Amino acid sequence: MTEHRLLTNCPLGCEGGLVDSGIVTTEGELLRCRECTQLISQCSPDDYRAALKKWNTANGTEPSVESVKRHEIVARRRLSKGLRLLPKALHPVRLLDVGCSSGALLAVALSMGIDATGVEPAERPAEAARAKGLNVYSGYLNELRFGDAAFDVITLLELLEHLTNPLVMLRECARILSVGGILVVNTPNSASWTARIMGARWDGFDLWRMGGHISFFNPCSMSIAAQRSGLKLVDIETRNVRFVEKHAVSTPLHAVAKIGSELLNMPSRWMGAGHDMLVFLCKE
Repeated sequence: MTEHRLLTNCPLGCEGGLVDSGIVTTEGELLRCRECTQLISQCSPDDYRAALKKWNTANGTEPSVESVKRHEIVARRRLSKGLRLLPKALHPVRLLDVGCSSGALLAVALSMGIDATGVEPAERPAEAARAKGLNVYSGYLNELRFGDAAFDVITLLELLEHLTNPLVMLRECARILSVGGILVVNTPNSASWTARIMGARWDGFDLWRMGGHISFFNPCSMSIAAQRSGLKLVDIETRNVRFVEKHAVSTPLHAVAKIGSELLNMPSRWMGAGHDMLVFLCKE
């Protein structure tokens, strides 16, 4: 029943209604917007709030010891492309990482000479970030009321899929971006080969494992979200294919599946069908 669902309409403001997707999760079948094809969870408000607690720890989204180097490489690649898209050389570039957790991306940005600030609503990771000497505000972006054109680059990494009203976030980012500024968004691609192959078995659709994933974008819905937020879509990259989740199968089976995934990773980039979607938006 709709009164027990967190989301009852398309979060991007479409009015064409919702239909079944055929992807049945623990919380019920994901619903698809007829107009923009965004997928949404049928989870309850209570389950949503409980799932979000996963991130309220001192470590937050801090990479594990084994993945620190990979995190730094990926973060530098994303930030470097964002910097290249800026209209002119700025020094220093003013960056805001929204949902910065305990500050892993901020640390990389600072090492690149970027003037980096973070915003984090969960108190424990925000405190941990400040204990490292990072400039992090506690709270939600819309409550902090940064000035117009306060930042040149804003990052929303693995965040939009957690929001009940992503357009509010995107419009606020547009307001506080400088003219020519770049918004970098990373979110799962619900139109990926991984989503089609795995369906509800994909962690990207899992409310609990992913700590509150409720709204699932694809290149089409992202383009519509950009337009409705007053932002220009500059580029969309997608990467990676997965057949199974590591935690769900034996080590030998995962190793075999990984070989198959590697063979499809490059074609998935060419076809825009990877499950890791990186989006660059510009304020004109």
